[in-house]
Amino acid sequence: MLHDQIFKANDIRGIVGSEWDERGAGAVGAAYVEVMALAGGTFVLGRDMRTSGPAMARAFAEGAMAAGASVVDAGLASTDELWFASGFLDLPGIQFTASHNPAAYNGIKFCLAQAQPVSADFLVAVAHRAREIDAGATPVLADARGSYYERDVLADYAGYLHSLVHLDGMRRLKVVVDAGNGMAGHTAPAVLGPLNVDMVGLYLELDGSFPNHQPNPLEPENLVDAQRAVVDHGADLALVFDGDADRCFVIDERGEVVSPSVITALIAAAELEREPGATIVVNTITSRTVAEVVTERGGQVVTSKVGHTYVKGLMAGHGAIFGGEHSAHYYFRDFWGADTGMLAGLHVLGLLGRSDRTMSQLAAEYDRYAASGEINSTVADVPAMLDRVERRFDGRGAADRVDGLTVRGDDWWVSLRPSNTEPLLRLNVEAKDPALMGQLRDEVLAIVREETA
Repeated sequence: MLHDQIFKANDIRGIVGSEWDERGAGAVGAAYVEVMALAGGTFVLGRDMRTSGPAMARAFAEGAMAAGASVVDAGLASTDELWFASGFLDLPGIQFTASHNPAAYNGIKFCLAQAQPVSADFLVAVAHRAREIDAGATPVLADARGSYYERDVLADYAGYLHSLVHLDGMRRLKVVVDAGNGMAGHTAPAVLGPLNVDMVGLYLELDGSFPNHQPNPLEPENLVDAQRAVVDHGADLALVFDGDADRCFVIDERGEVVSPSVITALIAAAELEREPGATIVVNTITSRTVAEVVTERGGQVVTSKVGHTYVKGLMAGHGAIFGGEHSAHYYFRDFWGADTGMLAGLHVLGLLGRSDRTMSQLAAEYDRYAASGEINSTVADVPAMLDRVERRFDGRGAADRVDGLTVRGDDWWVSLRPSNTEPLLRLNVEAKDPALMGQLRDEVLAIVREETA
């Protein structure tokens, strides 16, 4: 079973049992080998803690091996651990995960060797061929079946992350880590355990049913436990990860959420100090603060559409040292240009641990704009809605359709864009003046909600 809606712009994601199943996963495995011309070659496979993961990943592997590819199974892994395995082993990679989606979902993220991004054309080709095979077409079977190996890379991953961050001379920090029963429960002890930190763990047990809260730190209700724990334990900060642990949110010592754009600016400043004049990649809805900070420090800014494949492509094309998205995806040239929440967390710990300031004081320098945060709506006709909002802003700012609709004024911007992974229209607003931000936010929401009321 393979329904069309599981094939997204950047990956595969759908409900197991009603939108795709083990047969479908096997078809995707066979199609993947055909499209990649991997017969006789090898790829590395990882999976998160979702209950459907072992069966779905095994079905994919069976389809791929029948088509002639060999599998290096990394087993349980965060998505950034799989990116590491791809770079470390110089192999294409497959990660079974549905990231922050609810427990019933599963999906696949793909990369080429050295954790390089796949193209949109690749995903279209895999989707087309997998649907043919699932519908009964005979897959291309190899003369020799591929082999299967197991390889645990967790210790190598932790050691490599440590080698990328200046962690000497840190004062001792107390750090709350909320894994949300996701893969940070697997990686955080290995990465943070050897450091000069006292770790207060929340929901480190791997549990794909997510019994405590959903593994989506973009939703404020999923940050509440970590915010409370920081204050209750007198911690210096909290790190909150999504389900596959490739994203990391930061909470300061007061229990306040630090904007991912602020974290992007903070790390960008540090990276530019290390390599003056380097390039930083941001997406279309990252705060203007980041571009200002990068420019002030002599760096170059390149803007990407939202989505990890787009950012990775620009990271590689421009040799960028670092990139950040509003959703707390952080990309590092020294990590093969891939996104890793754990490495971003280490950078924050290193910067804070070598400073005599609190997390809120460290972040304050980079908090220059009022932001709405991401507000989601379900809209029946997305193109018509974008047209309607653009007409409302006619003559008030410069509009473009590079990534949904963006309208920019002198000291404000409004972004309304469809999600790459869910049937949602996402609103983001930023302005120098908080009152103006609220006015613009409410104006756009009134248009959207009039449509959906």
